[in-house]
Amino acid sequence: MKLNYKELLPGDFHPNSRVWVYQASRLLSLQEAFDAEDKINAFVEEWQSHGAKVKAAGFLFFGQFVILMADESIATVSGCSTDSSVRFIKSLEARYGVSFFDRTTLAFIIKDKVQLLPLAQLQYAFDNGFVNGDTLYFNNLVATKAELENNWIIPVKESWLKSRIQVVSQ
Repeated sequence: MKLNYKELLPGDFHPNSRVWVYQASRLLSLQEAFDAEDKINAFVEEWQSHGAKVKAAGFLFFGQFVILMADESIATVSGCSTDSSVRFIKSLEARYGVSFFDRTTLAFIIKDKVQLLPLAQLQYAFDNGFVNGDTLYFNNLVATKAELENNWIIPVKESWLKSRIQVVSQ
């Protein structure tokens, strides 16, 4: 699985640009993905905050993650404009019959594919060798462009999940 998403991020956005990551509950089909990319591009093109155009970018990565980015060096993203982005994501949920707001489902790269795992099953997956400290995890809590570039796809042992796993010595 190629993980070279960073080269697709806009170079002219400030490293502190705000980022929102929305993980779909399943991989979108190819047709859905093309449609979603069109919808995402149209949304960021029209995104406004208090009447000012938001310097924004949007992406669908790995057919499963919608990323919205706003460079606030031009216009600050207000509560109303954040609400409009949430309404947009909810419209994608309805259109494709997926959930983008389930924060209890984790995403990993396992056997060269994005695999989803409920947080409640993390210890079981670790105990049975499905996940280990080196397994790559999608840390959807990233909040800036710099964090997206450097801390989005990281090994479990470098993420907040390490505190949720108990290692039993034998």
